[in-house]
Amino acid sequence: MPLGARLAIGAVRLEVTQIGKECHLRCAIYEQAGDCVMPREGIFTRVLRGGELAPGAAIEVVRDE
Repeated sequence: MPLGARLAIGAVRLEVTQIGKECHLRCAIYEQAGDCVMPREGIFTRVLRGGELAPGAAIEVVRDE
C-alpha cells in the first residue's frame, strides 16, 4: 500500500502516512504472537474524517474525495 493511499471504513476516511516501524526486542506484539509484524506489515494513518468503527467493518481503498 503506497504512502498517501486513502482508506474508507464506513464513513471514516484515513490516509496512509507510514509503512512499518522499527520493532523493539520482544515487544508486546512479539510476546503475544511470537513474531512482530510491524516492520513488515504495520501501517499508520492520519484521520481525514472521523466516525464510529465496528468490528468486522470492511476497509476499502478509495480515490480522493
